[in-house]
Amino acid sequence: MIRVKDILKEIEAYAPLPLQESFDNSGLQVGDVNQPATGALVCLDVTEEVIDEAIECECNLILSHHPLAFRPFKSLTGANYIERCLMKACKYDLVIYAAHTNLDNASGGVNFKLAELIGLQNVRILSPLKDNLLKLVVFVPADYAELVRNALFNAGAGHIGNYDSSSFNLAGEGSFRASADCHPFRGAIGELHFENEIRIETILPSYLKTAVTRAILSVHPYEEPAFDFYPLANTWSQAGSGIAGELPEWEDELTFLQRIKDLFHVGCVKHSPLTGRKIKEVALCGGSGAFLIKDAIAYGADIFITGEAKYNDFYDVEDKILLAVIGHYESEICTKEILYTIILKKFPNFAVQLSSVNSNPVKYL
Repeated sequence: MIRVKDILKEIEAYAPLPLQESFDNSGLQVGDVNQPATGALVCLDVTEEVIDEAIECECNLILSHHPLAFRPFKSLTGANYIERCLMKACKYDLVIYAAHTNLDNASGGVNFKLAELIGLQNVRILSPLKDNLLKLVVFVPADYAELVRNALFNAGAGHIGNYDSSSFNLAGEGSFRASADCHPFRGAIGELHFENEIRIETILPSYLKTAVTRAILSVHPYEEPAFDFYPLANTWSQAGSGIAGELPEWEDELTFLQRIKDLFHVGCVKHSPLTGRKIKEVALCGGSGAFLIKDAIAYGADIFITGEAKYNDFYDVEDKILLAVIGHYESEICTKEILYTIILKKFPNFAVQLSSVNSNPVKYL
């Protein structure tokens, strides 16, 4: 029997909640995750029509990209669509869960999907997360080093770019003296003992610190293992905002803009004045990504594509880069496919479906 929490576990393994921005409210919005999952409905936004669709399809889990609830409630009276959705979800025992900026920032998330659809190559994160990495140093008897290393890697440590199981290992000699209350793995109580040890160094995202610590303590043979975590100033190339990549061939500006318009079914592509240059290097960010314009210029992109931008943004780019705005909804509708694929990969026979509701509040005349 598949429970709702089993589905959500897979979502969070792909897009861990600690990756979300501080302003966000990703994660569980409402509902009991311990109940059996009857089906999942995947959407971009939760609306009253989506709630009704889930009930009709007998799906007790709604997975959305945008959180339904961003702010705390002092009352729940049905005064607006958000409150009405929450009340109806409670009435029908529905679970509502949002994977928002954690999915935006995850490797393989929204912007990676956009890059794939456009056909970009050699993609990399445009603005990697900062102050999110730790260096772990742990000392272990030489004959237990492999066991401890494997436990660390299984807990998620040791990922650098596209490499995993990364570590540095240095042989040395450790010393310790056990007091009367100890139960030493090696050495005698009251005697100074010297042990051939391996210093293992590896890297991990800070949100995995607890899991990695638990892994050390579960396999390390010492009663009091010696290990240290050091914060790193390195950027984290595996997570962050936006994507940069290159087209297989140079494209004319208008030809490329028309292709983007057709590809994402955009009612209107807003763009800054044409630069007269062909396009090869592309930077993008789904949703409200105008905060990355300077990063796109610094990267040397020929064009920056996003879902929303302010009036002055079109002035500020001058002739440094072509700015193209395709709509918030249009730039993130691919999110549904990402969540759909995550679930089916783990639970191929589970009833999951894409919402048929067009929740885009912006209309084009």
